[in-house]
Amino acid sequence: MNSSLLYRVVNSPFILPFLALLTGLILWLGWPTKPLAFFLFFGFVPLLYMEQYIVQSQKYKSPGYTFFKWSYLAMLLWNLFTTWWVMHSTLPGGIVAVLLNSLLMCIPLTAYYFTRKYLGNAIGYTSFIVYWVAFEQFHLNWDLSWPWLTLGNGFATLNQWVQWYEYTGFLGGSVWILFVNLLIFLVIRTYPQQHVELKKLWLPLVLIIVPILISYGILATYEEKGTPTEVVVVQPNIDPYREKFSGHDNFIPYEEQQQRLISLSEQKITPNTRFVVWPETALRQDNGYWEEQLHNYQSILDLKEFTQRHPHLELVTGLDSYTFYGDNKDASPTIRHLEGFGYYDSFNTAMHINRSSEIDLYHKSKLVPGVEKLPYPHLFKFLGPLAIDLGGTVGSQGSQETRDVFKHSQNATLGAAPVICYESIYGEYVSEYVRNGASLIFVITNDGWWSDSPGYKQHLQYATLRAIETRRSIARAANTGISAFINQKGEITAKSGWWVQASLSQTILANTALTFYTSTGEYIGNSALWLSLLLFVVAIAAAVLNRKKQKPEVKVATRA
Repeated sequence: MNSSLLYRVVNSPFILPFLALLTGLILWLGWPTKPLAFFLFFGFVPLLYMEQYIVQSQKYKSPGYTFFKWSYLAMLLWNLFTTWWVMHSTLPGGIVAVLLNSLLMCIPLTAYYFTRKYLGNAIGYTSFIVYWVAFEQFHLNWDLSWPWLTLGNGFATLNQWVQWYEYTGFLGGSVWILFVNLLIFLVIRTYPQQHVELKKLWLPLVLIIVPILISYGILATYEEKGTPTEVVVVQPNIDPYREKFSGHDNFIPYEEQQQRLISLSEQKITPNTRFVVWPETALRQDNGYWEEQLHNYQSILDLKEFTQRHPHLELVTGLDSYTFYGDNKDASPTIRHLEGFGYYDSFNTAMHINRSSEIDLYHKSKLVPGVEKLPYPHLFKFLGPLAIDLGGTVGSQGSQETRDVFKHSQNATLGAAPVICYESIYGEYVSEYVRNGASLIFVITNDGWWSDSPGYKQHLQYATLRAIETRRSIARAANTGISAFINQKGEITAKSGWWVQASLSQTILANTALTFYTSTGEYIGNSALWLSLLLFVVAIAAAVLNRKKQKPEVKVATRA
């Protein structure tokens, strides 16, 4: 595109939709699973240019609303291009997720517009970075959390660029992307009024290259550490839409599903195997597993017999479980009631059966909003029946406060973090397992809901960032794929195909050392939250003072 054409575009009445489309398209091009993360470094440049154009042109009656409207389109296109596959599992829920997440992304952008308007360029442009990172931190922790598009996740396919995540976590990647975008914009912001001096791009170019070189240096010198541990992961490949649950067209009886898991496991088990890992909700039965009676179920007794056949082997698997509260209607904010029965909770659970047939349970606690969780159940418990039905679960599931670790009964240094599906996209959350003694990370998931789409591929790639942040080896068991092993450098060392039965075995290292990020938690995000509050308060104060100055004086006539 030559300069005269660019000039015509900038002065075209279609400049705002063009810039919105460009933002959404560039950010999508830079997102996994495409190895084009370089695009992320200028994906926000059109958006920043849009905001400046709206303000400087002075032809919009409501410039703030105009910026909001077109930035919403930009975020909507990015969300739609990148996460459309959510609609495979639930069309209404997927549409709501795309529309709502796009709207939420406009909050930091609107705050940036407001702050630059009243506090000037220096503070205003700084606030662009601060507000966005604060938004990402908040989005990681509230009940409507959907942080799939956290910018730092964008390097999941090129994680050799971000080995320094062990110091910053993935929000460090978000800061990197935003800062480079801002610097590039500041170079080109005077176009077309002034000629752009391309030599001024040297600073953003340096800020791209230097962290990459540092990362490659870490990658070249990092040595994996820990106790060698043989692990088997199993992928039973049971279609969640047609085979997994009773009542489906091609339902496979639960006993046959369990036997398939055992058979696939025994294809890879050796005398050195320490853990066998099965996917999320691998175990089910029609009346559910009641935790108070767990040791009495025949299927659980069969699993105990399975582990006892193999010395030193312990099993980690997913299952659906329930806890009975009797008449105690205040036992839990996610409580359910069955007429004539009583109150109970439903859980998406990870179960550990050790060599002594003892059972440990962990309840998934980062739950998918609208699918597994009704937001703020203390306030909206009465809306539970309206939650989306996905996989036989209606209403909010229960959760727990602590990140429990499954310790091998014969070697306590072998501590496994039972990370269930959605939980694996949360950096600080996974670090909590590690601080509690996890030397290995087991991701158990069922990605079959998303069909053959980028969703399950992105989910796998995000796990590589958790390996880097914590320097923990990961064993990943997925119902329909992709199951994999990931080393402490974030390298996928073995993986299954998608939608095939498979079992994989590998000796991985159980590391007990803590990274800086694991020790300190999400310090970048928390700092951004506090700084954003300060900036916004100061901006509001400046806006109030500005209005007082502009308020016309009322002259009172006096008699001579």
